[in-house]
Amino acid sequence: ADLPTYTGHAIAMHGDVKYGPDFKHFEYVNPNAPKGGRVKMAALGTFDSLNGNILKGVTAYGLGLIGESLMQSSRDEAFTEYCLLAESIEVPDDRSWATFTLRAEARWHDDKPVTVDDVIFSLETLKTKGHPYFKSYYGDVQKAEKVGERQVKFTFAGEDNRELPLIVGQLPILPKHYWETHNFEKTTLEPPLGSGPYKIESVEAGRSITYRRVENYWGKNLAINKGHYNPDVIRYDYYKDANVAIEALKSAEYDFRSENISKEWATAYNIPALEDGRLVKELISHENGTGMQGFWFNMRRAKFADPKVRHALAYAFDFEWTNAKLFYGQYERTTSYFSNTELASSDFPEGKELAILETYRGRIPDEVFTKTYVPPSTDGSGNLRQNLRTGRTMLREAGWEIKEGKLTHNQTGEVMTFEFLLISPSFERVVGPMVQNLKRLGIEATIRIVDTAQYQNRLQEFDFDIIVSSRGQSLSPGNEQRNYWTTKSADTSGSRNYAGIKNPVIDEMVETLINAPDRETLVAATRALDRVLLWGHYVIPHWHIRSHRLVYWNKFGKPSVTAKYMSSPFSTFPSTWWVDQAKAAKLTQGE
Repeated sequence: ADLPTYTGHAIAMHGDVKYGPDFKHFEYVNPNAPKGGRVKMAALGTFDSLNGNILKGVTAYGLGLIGESLMQSSRDEAFTEYCLLAESIEVPDDRSWATFTLRAEARWHDDKPVTVDDVIFSLETLKTKGHPYFKSYYGDVQKAEKVGERQVKFTFAGEDNRELPLIVGQLPILPKHYWETHNFEKTTLEPPLGSGPYKIESVEAGRSITYRRVENYWGKNLAINKGHYNPDVIRYDYYKDANVAIEALKSAEYDFRSENISKEWATAYNIPALEDGRLVKELISHENGTGMQGFWFNMRRAKFADPKVRHALAYAFDFEWTNAKLFYGQYERTTSYFSNTELASSDFPEGKELAILETYRGRIPDEVFTKTYVPPSTDGSGNLRQNLRTGRTMLREAGWEIKEGKLTHNQTGEVMTFEFLLISPSFERVVGPMVQNLKRLGIEATIRIVDTAQYQNRLQEFDFDIIVSSRGQSLSPGNEQRNYWTTKSADTSGSRNYAGIKNPVIDEMVETLINAPDRETLVAATRALDRVLLWGHYVIPHWHIRSHRLVYWNKFGKPSVTAKYMSSPFSTFPSTWWVDQAKAAKLTQGE
């Protein structure tokens, strides 16, 4: 028998939708925000492509401004999507398919309508020719077919994957008529056709990209867009490194910066403009997951295959000293891959989480049941002799001994050496002291800093020993977890399984998480996965802060309500802010 269906303007992963079908705007915007003005931003490195959907090339910042998807997430709900290019979504109770009805008024920038053919073309093209991520993320989307003039139906494989309607809602929609005359698999500096609130106005290869607001943007009056996308022009200028970019901000070469280096936040902006209020430093707290930043081991290297070795090396990192001496005490240590959310494991497993873990007893580390995960810590004095002694003992148990001053494997004779591959010179001061600590363990560790293009290529081919990386997490993890942790993704170029994890238990746990029928089960499954990942010692955890550190020239207005889950503004201007012309005029007058 046919299952009952739901048809609506929005869909929640679990639970209810916050905003009803007749809502006028989100609570965290100013619906009357004035349009106009220019915003200049800074980007680091370089770019050589405006095609952000393929593996090749280094893509420019801000490309999300020109593209759109069928639906869009709100910023004050864990995971709810509202119709954008679509006007409605229909799903059965088991969510085995989803039908979207496109808005009749949706238009590309060349004024051609967005069609069902565009949607079908987008799914097929991204899965076969796009970044490998798409093949994984949309792996359970079996087909898309036209079922009406403006209706497209997606049919899903597998069972109980309740996230799939929301996942296809995120599908980047591409203009079929444009890409039929352009090579989708090549990098390009020709501005691609989009349907979004901005167009690319000008490009200076590797140096700058400028976006201009589309005056007759088809979606400007939609409730989900009210109060968003306010500046007329958003421009990104590229700088070679963060220090140059900071000096440029202080000289008013650009307007807005999210500062992610604690030393710079504490010391770099003490200039007269800050004292007299022309420059603003602001901490904005959020409830986003802070994810896992850390030193990620590449287990494709035999020397890192043993979890005991990885665990031992964590004893050479002194977070407490680093935080006090280098970070001005601004950070907390991270102890979860899902930090700052209810999804993070803590204490001992119980209830549903314990039940999930019990099914794997004997196949996962015993510590999952008997210990609370805490990374090695120190008293912050800089004397970590006891930690290094513990690390040395663990390395000995794993078959490594110091011979003639070098840590050497007893059986193979391999000498332990490795390289920290970095993209940011600012991390050298963090890694440098650790290199000295590793030396005391008989390990020769080196630091290599490379440019953006080389770093991206080496990451895509997993050509590294240890990297510094950050794995952000949403409040509703799902299909993307396959790309992070599974056996299949470990050998897929461009996947984000940087550690090279190949563990059948983790493969199964990811599927349990994806197939969670309700929020309670999702939370339990995520906590269980978190615990197994932590005790796998795939990373040496770093630190986090529960706020955005913003530095900007005092020319902006912003809504009175800040979204709980404000997206990280590290690389983008907050879409709900606007240029306050009166404030901007004062700045230019030097007042």
